[in-house]
Amino acid sequence: MDNRKILQDFPKVELGFSPTPVVKLTNLSRHLGGPEILMKRDDLTGLALGGNKTRKLEYILGDALAKGCDTVVTAGAQQSNHCRQTAAAAAKLNMSCHLLLGGDKPDEATGNLLLDTLFGAQLHYCKDNRKGEDIPRLIEDLKSQGRKPYVIPYGGSNELGAIGFVEAGLELATQIDTDTLSQVFFASSSGGTHAGLMIARSILEHQYMLTGIQIDKAESSAGEFKQSVLALANSTSDALNLSQVFNQEDVILDDGYLGAGYGILNEREKSAIQLLAKTEGILLDPVYTGRAFAAMLDKIGSGELVSGQQVLFWHTGGAPSVFAYADKLL
Repeated sequence: MDNRKILQDFPKVELGFSPTPVVKLTNLSRHLGGPEILMKRDDLTGLALGGNKTRKLEYILGDALAKGCDTVVTAGAQQSNHCRQTAAAAAKLNMSCHLLLGGDKPDEATGNLLLDTLFGAQLHYCKDNRKGEDIPRLIEDLKSQGRKPYVIPYGGSNELGAIGFVEAGLELATQIDTDTLSQVFFASSSGGTHAGLMIARSILEHQYMLTGIQIDKAESSAGEFKQSVLALANSTSDALNLSQVFNQEDVILDDGYLGAGYGILNEREKSAIQLLAKTEGILLDPVYTGRAFAAMLDKIGSGELVSGQQVLFWHTGGAPSVFAYADKLL
């Protein structure tokens, strides 16, 4: 049975390269002396130096084009991978792009911010409002100019974005024997990747533990983020006409590695980035994958993950932001 048939009713535009490879981190696994470590290389999706948001945007922008929209609007931090890939996708599809970014305009554009500019996005600096709080006002302005705007939620995490990762989870099962996996780790921030992988795992009836490492401290209070992942998983399951209903126990979210907060690099994350670069020649980013990978390494070091097991790290991309953190990584 081709499980991907459940996705065929949703318009999709091809933006990246798939399937992305799964590789063995042989040198690192030997160095650590723990489980065999695999990596799903979604940093190689192709669009704008790669990243997981390409998968989400293929369905989100498929919907935008189907609705006749000519402008996309989204929001994020200044080093947002989502904003960078949205800007590139808009350029590829001949759409205008407006990005609402947190903070003030910097003196110099580096990393993802530089790429946003090269892709022709119009940048709006919104101080503390990095999650789209100012979007409604911009939408009214664009409509008054005769534009047909399409709003992409923070991180591209709605049902359409999550469907992109349902497809990704199904893709993984065509590449490796997932029955041998003990655990899959990934950075969990806006929820779409997490929700989509939960659904794919359920469809395939796989038993591996799916562990999201929480990235953003602002979402940590009272389990709000966990609840939002759960709600998105269930609404996406419903959109796909699946019978699966998830509960709180299905959302595995580790909030023990938040450090000083979002985008603040600590020594554990710095060491993880350096170790992977030196052993495998693979780059992690300082905000998302660096934090999540450091968490996985900590669990290996503590003996929670041991020799004889097999784990997979889902690399969601973000390498361009390395250049914006040069002074903190060296």
